[in-house]
Amino acid sequence: MPEQITIEVVHIDECPNWAETAEDLRGLLAELGRDDLDVDVRRVTTGNEALAAGFAGSPTILIDGDDPFPHGEPTGELACRVYVTEAGLRGRPSREQLRALLAEHLGA
Repeated sequence: MPEQITIEVVHIDECPNWAETAEDLRGLLAELGRDDLDVDVRRVTTGNEALAAGFAGSPTILIDGDDPFPHGEPTGELACRVYVTEAGLRGRPSREQLRALLAEHLGA
């Protein structure tokens, strides 16, 4: 049976990068033949919600409740997040980083 994981994108409304991140994850799951998995999206609006969600800046990607990216310290601060990518600092992980992340967690 294929590996089952939960994938969540936690965001704030003001973040311009969360929707593209969720779409990239969905597209990559389809490419990997994992239409049985979905990407849950959770909006946080308060510092307490952010802390409870494991939020480390928007967008935060959680795999089985854990943030797989370095420097992902939970915060109650409702702010955007910066990721280190092969193209430099960006507001979201690259598609290649997301592909590698999913492959690692799905054994693909």
